[in-house]
Amino acid sequence: MLGLLINNMEQKELEYLIRRELEELLMDLEDSRIDNIVKEPMRERYQMLFQLFRRVANEKECMKYMPKRSKNQ
Repeated sequence: MLGLLINNMEQKELEYLIRRELEELLMDLEDSRIDNIVKEPMRERYQMLFQLFRRVANEKECMKYMPKRSKNQ
């Protein structure tokens, strides 16, 4: 396990960067022009980024980006 010591300003910056990436992934996942073969790695990346986001954001912010369960889960 690794630790990370950051100040409040760095936390907010990490939160902002991860949020932007999550929003971009959500947009791409909803795009019907993108093939499902490409979307699967995007979903995996979203999951990983969401786990990071949970570490730096408050619960209210996390709820906005909570991954939706797919029909086959």
